[in-house]
Amino acid sequence: MKLSSKLHLGLTAVQQIMPARLVARQGHLYSQHCSCRAPSAILPLRTLRTTTSTLQDLESHSTTPSEPPPPPSSASSLPDPTTAHTPAEEAALSRAGIRPIGSRRRRAALASSSNIAFERLPYQCFQEARKIIAADRERKIQEISTQRARIERVKQQDVVREMDNASQRRTKELQKGVRVRSMQRELEKLKVLADVNDPVVKKKFEDGFGDLNKPIYRYYAQRKWQAYRQKILEQRIAQMNIVPDVIPSLEFTADAELSFGRKDIAPGAIVPSAISEHAPQVKVQVFDRGERLVSIAVVDADVPNTETDGFDYRLHYLACNIPISPTNGTIKLGDMQEGQNLISPWLAPYAQKGTPYHRLCVFVMQQSPDETIDIAKAKEKVEDQRANWKLRAFVDRHRLKPFTAFLFRTQWDEEMEGLMKRMGVEGWDVEFKHKRVEPMPYRRKPSHFDKYRG
Repeated sequence: MKLSSKLHLGLTAVQQIMPARLVARQGHLYSQHCSCRAPSAILPLRTLRTTTSTLQDLESHSTTPSEPPPPPSSASSLPDPTTAHTPAEEAALSRAGIRPIGSRRRRAALASSSNIAFERLPYQCFQEARKIIAADRERKIQEISTQRARIERVKQQDVVREMDNASQRRTKELQKGVRVRSMQRELEKLKVLADVNDPVVKKKFEDGFGDLNKPIYRYYAQRKWQAYRQKILEQRIAQMNIVPDVIPSLEFTADAELSFGRKDIAPGAIVPSAISEHAPQVKVQVFDRGERLVSIAVVDADVPNTETDGFDYRLHYLACNIPISPTNGTIKLGDMQEGQNLISPWLAPYAQKGTPYHRLCVFVMQQSPDETIDIAKAKEKVEDQRANWKLRAFVDRHRLKPFTAFLFRTQWDEEMEGLMKRMGVEGWDVEFKHKRVEPMPYRRKPSHFDKYRG
């Protein structure tokens, strides 16, 4: 008997058992459902069958064990720096010496989305905003071209007349230079405004691929430094009274970082003598275009003086005529050459036992444009005054402008005695102690009854 016949007999038996009312209702529904079709249009019942090949495929698939995946290699086991957002993934990248790219929120968003180019994100509002930004950039480019043409016309303009004397000519040339520099600052501002709203440029800077030769990336770097790093440096300098103890004033316009070997030093940190024995590395990040010459000085502002019962200064390092730029600001103090840049080589910081911590100040000073310092003459004056060297006099003599600084401290530790012996410094066996203040002699306060006493 076929399967369709069995299903028909089963349906007939059920109809006989069910109440008449329910059967009538089913028949009514069936006739109502099928009233719209012709009798020949009623679909036949489908039969259920399973072929032998399908059964064999299922049995072979269920009985055959799946092969284990190959073990991952060490390179592929590391998470992607662009999508690693959990603490475990960030720790794995840190152990491998790889820094994650971008913020954690951005990496988490990339990990949960498809791999689409940033500028092709399928969001209508985003794409419409990009069109507005592109149109604004075109207007800014036209303004940049106009400003450049104006600068060229002012440069070619002859403001000096034949009847003018020397003083008038010099005044007019200075006024012309001031006007040109003002117009160039406006030009740099227009270059920043042309790309400041572009999300692709912002993303490139956050990923660490910004070119600091371009004004927009210098603008982003300066704004990031001003948000946190500048405040920390200014707070440490003010807290430790570097201004006015060492120099009368200091206006921060660039970032400065200090490291001894692979160890980065936090501003104001106490550095062990075993680490500070060798010359450090200073990284200066400027935010304006062009190359300039700078001088670097390291001064100890807390050298005890027993004769005056006060403190003196000591010069630990001095170098001049060092070129830096926005893309080249790393200076290794130990690599400076004698006769070219180096005036006073690195002297390891030291503090005698019993003295408080010593403040070591690293000053970066900009030299006058197109002027270099005579290394031989400066060295003659420094060699005799290294023990009580004053930075103020050096700045005034060479017309320098301090624009950034860094601070770290040193104090007596277990390695300090050996360091002072190796350098041949006297006083390693001397211990300073606080002078005991003798109390004033007791004097009884006169009483009201003393006049009645004999």
